[in-house]
Amino acid sequence: MGVELNMNASKDKRFGLAVAQMGPVHLADDRTAVVARLTDMLREAASRGARMVVFPELALTTFFPRYWMEDEAEVNARFFEAEMPGPATRPLFEVAAQLKIGFYLGYAELTPDGHRYNTSVLVDENARIVARYRKIHLPGHSDHKPDAPFQHLEKKYFEVGNGGFGVTDMLGTRIGQCLCNDRRWPETYRVMSLQSARIVTLGYNTPSWNIHWSEPPHLRMFHHLLSLQANAYQNGLWVAAAAKCGSEDGFHMIGGSAIVAPTGEIVAQAQGEEDEVIFANCDLGLGETFLQHVFNFAKHRRPEHYRLIVERTGAGEPLAPSELST
Repeated sequence: MGVELNMNASKDKRFGLAVAQMGPVHLADDRTAVVARLTDMLREAASRGARMVVFPELALTTFFPRYWMEDEAEVNARFFEAEMPGPATRPLFEVAAQLKIGFYLGYAELTPDGHRYNTSVLVDENARIVARYRKIHLPGHSDHKPDAPFQHLEKKYFEVGNGGFGVTDMLGTRIGQCLCNDRRWPETYRVMSLQSARIVTLGYNTPSWNIHWSEPPHLRMFHHLLSLQANAYQNGLWVAAAAKCGSEDGFHMIGGSAIVAPTGEIVAQAQGEEDEVIFANCDLGLGETFLQHVFNFAKHRRPEHYRLIVERTGAGEPLAPSELST
């Protein structure tokens, strides 16, 4: 059954949305200093009228999956959060509650039973965690590649997320979450749009160089923005993407933090590679308009012809016409 959409976009659908890009977080930086940076940007976002702010993936530490480390106890203690909020992060939650502003935060999660995930949370205006997402599309490798200029060991340090792509009623709208490599997969956004998401929040840490093949560095930014813009348009979504970027102990990551409208247009984008808050007063009715007139799922989608999308993980042999539909 289709969702009835309101075609009368008006000022009461405006939503102040901020993205807080972070410059480098080095191995030597401690949680207290990092959380102070986040809190400063939270205050700035609130001063500009934001109802929520999006922070990056693994916002509390350096992008540690670039390093091969064998002492698992040390990895857990140094880079993972056993509770959220914990002693170091509680000040961020306290200020958010005072300012009545929500936020999205990415971090490395260690569960009570010892599971490790690349995680993000949605926090409401009363500083309550209302949703948790665990990254599904883990990139990289788990084996040691000592000859590589750096490593991308998310498959070593994290398990595949076990909660799917949920959507949460929060701050008077519906908000979904994803992380970094998830943004490159169209299924990510479509699953959330089918749950009537209006905003998708995204944190990322993207190396400027690809260790697997000689990819021109400019394509890293091009493909990043292409993924945001195409999927925002094709799913009637606002997309808020926050980078941790710049040169972390000599390892460079792209910036390009952006807020993208359901038109596919970039309405705000970070200018540098340091801590920076960008803001947009988003018309949430704009996405509803596209979902009524262009991508009306209930009217035009034909899932009976898409079954290969969920039956196959990789490319295979062509099917006979009689096998293509159910």
